[in-house]
Amino acid sequence: MAALIQAAAAKDFPAEIAVVISNRPDAGGLERAALSGIPALTIDSKPFGKDRAAFEAALEVVLDQHKIDLICLAGFMRLFTAEFVQRWYGRMLNIHPSLLPLFPGLDPHGQALRAGVKISGATVHFVIPETDAGPILMQGAVAVRDDDTPQTLAARILKIEHRIYPEALRLLASGLIQLDGDTCKTTGFSGAEDTLISPAIA
Repeated sequence: MAALIQAAAAKDFPAEIAVVISNRPDAGGLERAALSGIPALTIDSKPFGKDRAAFEAALEVVLDQHKIDLICLAGFMRLFTAEFVQRWYGRMLNIHPSLLPLFPGLDPHGQALRAGVKISGATVHFVIPETDAGPILMQGAVAVRDDDTPQTLAARILKIEHRIYPEALRLLASGLIQLDGDTCKTTGFSGAEDTLISPAIA
């Protein structure tokens, strides 16, 4: 969230962070948003219990009040109903710390290390009813080291997350990303110029 706020502060950034909403009143991002002059609101999910639809109805009221076009999830651990997700299809982004479709769900770094992969990373994707799925807008990768722990790998991938989430939002808000069925196409982009090989070879 902080990376998105920082990027959006640039005069030429094509999106505005209009409001920050948390379902937890103790979320640290609320203070960060307030310090940046962004409305920061809590819709506490506890009183709604398991009634996700009622929580989402309260959320929709706030989204409508602020005339929201896009939702960017960041550390939001509450599941949405399929109806809410479908209503916002193509307009709700999430970031996950793995190279999806690999290692969805909890403990992606531990999953990556147990699988013995040599490259991991982060993925910005559109949200669909299935968890950590949906069309991929952007990915960034890091090499996995033999001495990595879930914590050290997470720290390196977090730096990638901070780079690709604002960039994915910039491309989407600029109209440069289009949904083509279940995949995203980026206008004027021919593919990465560099190749990452891990372990490094001579």
